[in-house]
Amino acid sequence: MAETAPSVNKRRSLRPLARLLPYVLAYRGLVAGALIFLVLAASMTLTLPLAVRRMIDHGFSESDAGFIETYFIMLLVIAVLLALASAFRYYFVITLGERVVSDLRRDVFSHVTRLSAGFYDVNQSGEIVSRLTADTTQIKSTVGATASLALRNMILCIGAIGMMIVTSPGLSSLVLAAIPLIVFPIVAFGRAVRRRSRAAQDTLANAMAYASETIGATRTVQSYNNEPTANGLFSHAIETAFTAARDAVRARAVLTGFAICMAFGSVVAVLWFGAQRVLDGTMSPGTLSQFLLYSLFAAGALAALSEVWSEISQAAGAAERLSELLDEVPEIRAPANPIAMPVPPVGAIEFDHIAFAYPARDDMPVLDDFDLQVKPGESVAVVGPSGAGKSTLFALLLRFYDPVSGTVRIDGVDIAKADPAEVRARIAIVPQDVTIFQGTVRDNIAFGRPGASEGDIPAAAKAAHADIFVAALPDGYDTMVGERGITLSGGQRQRIAIARAILKDAPILILDEATSALDAESEQLVQQALERLMKGRTTLVIAHRLATVLKADRIVVMDRGRIVEEGTHRTLVERNGVYARLARLQFDHGQTEFIQAAK
Repeated sequence: MAETAPSVNKRRSLRPLARLLPYVLAYRGLVAGALIFLVLAASMTLTLPLAVRRMIDHGFSESDAGFIETYFIMLLVIAVLLALASAFRYYFVITLGERVVSDLRRDVFSHVTRLSAGFYDVNQSGEIVSRLTADTTQIKSTVGATASLALRNMILCIGAIGMMIVTSPGLSSLVLAAIPLIVFPIVAFGRAVRRRSRAAQDTLANAMAYASETIGATRTVQSYNNEPTANGLFSHAIETAFTAARDAVRARAVLTGFAICMAFGSVVAVLWFGAQRVLDGTMSPGTLSQFLLYSLFAAGALAALSEVWSEISQAAGAAERLSELLDEVPEIRAPANPIAMPVPPVGAIEFDHIAFAYPARDDMPVLDDFDLQVKPGESVAVVGPSGAGKSTLFALLLRFYDPVSGTVRIDGVDIAKADPAEVRARIAIVPQDVTIFQGTVRDNIAFGRPGASEGDIPAAAKAAHADIFVAALPDGYDTMVGERGITLSGGQRQRIAIARAILKDAPILILDEATSALDAESEQLVQQALERLMKGRTTLVIAHRLATVLKADRIVVMDRGRIVEEGTHRTLVERNGVYARLARLQFDHGQTEFIQAAK
């Protein structure tokens, strides 16, 4: 996504704004209301010079003294209608902008949550959030106030030019000759504004991505006394964003200044020629006043359009960035005719000649001709050194990625030919790095099965031995846990994750160092809960802790993407190979504990 931006910049136009059209047309009532009151407000504005002409030509003579009262009343009526039309126009257009952007944010968020893991391997989450916030805010301004102003000024400009031609064709030719000198530079400058605005939006997004990452790791930053370094990096990112924004503002300033100079310069020229005609008696003062007002309206509208054009150009850049997200196609998605998963689920797993490398590092194979079959209800522990490919197995089983070659099957079905949602519905996971969402304890446990009954949540917590610490919290299950569960200990977060998995009640269970953050007492309680959870379920375990390994029906030892040893704890210890070496490194008691456990 980010890699293609420079080439896109060279040919940017307003076409990305067309992506917003379906969102706008979904609310035809708001659009109709905005247009009606917009035209009414512009029409009321265009009637003012007519009244001014009649007052000047007829209202100030003694014989036509009654005209002045009539026209002042007319002006008052016009002012009231203009005020009402402007108020209703504002309501409709701002409401439309808010509604469109709300729908756009919803769709973008819904889309990015469905993108494949490979997308997030190469894109920063903070940068994506910036698009959801800053870019949509820019679009909201454009769809609402800016678009309304653009239409209003276009109507005023066209209407004023038409009335100028009716009032004085000769003087109109002077103004019309100046229009190309104003419009063409506006279009040319607009391209520069769009290019610089996109650069400013990109650099600001990068700065916000860094800020999001750093704020999320504040404790780590403070523990290393690295606040000055973080501040320096962020300051540099902000300064870069400021420089890009300043370039965009400079382009807008030049565009606006040029448009105003040319527009009002033509008005001055018109006024001079008109004054000459009034002096020689070929034009009345009222007619000149009427023509002058229409000239001011046209010039003001053109000048305003130059500013509006700059904002629309910025919105085009924002729409383009959001379109890039919406156009991103998930690599992992359901096929056109997915194969249905067997019912009821059995829990059989098969990795058949799997070769895999992560898309971001396709030159570094992680799995090489990997084979593994897990029977329904069997518990298999996967151990090995870091980088052996253990966690990759889980990523493939959950179909976050597809293998380069080979097949992953669940219950005999190639999961690449099934709907990923159906595949993942059969798997519960307790990860090492537990994700806790901002909300209550109840919300976080219920994440395992949305819509779970009130009784199921405490039951799952009790089975995970989480009920003890939950009962001690100020509001029990309704206690807010803070962002990322910051108010909970590592062990408490892990027990919530276990309760979440228990609540899901899936036939396949994945445990990724599920007890790694627990103290000895908590580990014993959770291990009991896990043993109950594992009964009757197919379980894959990544673990180095002896207690978890001992309970497995089979232990698979991986190294460099292949299985190098396989067997029970006893046979692997006696073999004194990779498994025994890893075990000796990970436990303080050395080999004695393993020998005793093997007997």
